[in-house]
Amino acid sequence: MKIIPLILMGCGGVGRQLLQHIISCRSLHSNLGVHLRVVGVSDSKSLVIASDVKQKELDDNILAEVCRVKSDGSSLSKLTSLGESQVFSSPESRTKVVDIASILGKSTGLALVDCTASSETIGVLKEGVNLGCCIVMANKKPLTSTLEDYDKLVSHLRRIRHESTVGAGLPVISTINRIISSGDPIHRIVGSLSGTLGYVMSEVEDGKPLSQVVKSAKSLGYTEPDPRDDLSGMDVARKALILARLLGRRIDMGSIRIESLYPEEMGPNKMSVEDFLNGGLVKLDNNIEERVKKASLNGNVLRYVCMIEGSRCDVGIQELPKNSALGRLRGSDNVLEIYSRCYSEQPLVIQGAGAGNDTTAAGVLADILDIQDLFT
Repeated sequence: MKIIPLILMGCGGVGRQLLQHIISCRSLHSNLGVHLRVVGVSDSKSLVIASDVKQKELDDNILAEVCRVKSDGSSLSKLTSLGESQVFSSPESRTKVVDIASILGKSTGLALVDCTASSETIGVLKEGVNLGCCIVMANKKPLTSTLEDYDKLVSHLRRIRHESTVGAGLPVISTINRIISSGDPIHRIVGSLSGTLGYVMSEVEDGKPLSQVVKSAKSLGYTEPDPRDDLSGMDVARKALILARLLGRRIDMGSIRIESLYPEEMGPNKMSVEDFLNGGLVKLDNNIEERVKKASLNGNVLRYVCMIEGSRCDVGIQELPKNSALGRLRGSDNVLEIYSRCYSEQPLVIQGAGAGNDTTAAGVLADILDIQDLFT
């Protein structure tokens, strides 16, 4: 039986779903000869760890209690049924994670699993790399930090997995890595990598006003509480930067042209969410409607995409052929077209659900299992 000790950082929707997947898949993993030994779980304020990280684990009852407490919006410090487990508060919790990494990293091995949406984990992850740990990420921010941080995190490629940073559970990163490793140069990537913006663009194509579509997307839970977090394009830009760096481009976020769907004067610092939804959004309708009509006259549709080609890396609205994979996109799916020597006329297309806590957590779980050969 291969034992994979792990610490989960982040107990939001994805982190909780991951814990639930781990619990529900115990028998499946046992049949595969693998056991995921969760030795610690942290949120932004606290860390709960097993009493003896070398031998013991947080049992499934504690993991279930973690999910319950966090679903209620409470801190891990509110856990009551801890048994012999211990709770540490920040900043001591960060030091404790590094201590555990130093104990397990080069002995049994340790997977540091980052399901946060924070830049605060970068330091811990870099320490983990130094200590021989494996890194599994759904968090995009460490890989879109400085090139110095990026180089450190990817310095041991066998020990890092981050499939869920782009396209949730879709095989985007692994596919690109396989193509690159085969010696087939990738010269162009075009992708709709936001389920929210994919939904928005396919709905305005049907003649619906942008303001109506965004409000509908918010009510369906597709957008962030402030839809401008999606409409700014920054989430897509982070994914584009990860892909560009994967292709060997030595660029940072400042090198990417990002088209926001709202003007600066409607930004979060100048307009409340309520004012944006009730008064600002409707002012954007005419421009999008005119662009949709113009694209239609050209036999095209509008899609919000990232485009990586040569030294170019752009994020924004593009006119694309109706009969292309991206042009046929409907709803909140992600679609990626990869053009290379072998896939020059007809691109390799990856399509499917590219968002959602369940899908993302499943991708993280698959990444953890993918590193099992590095454990004894």
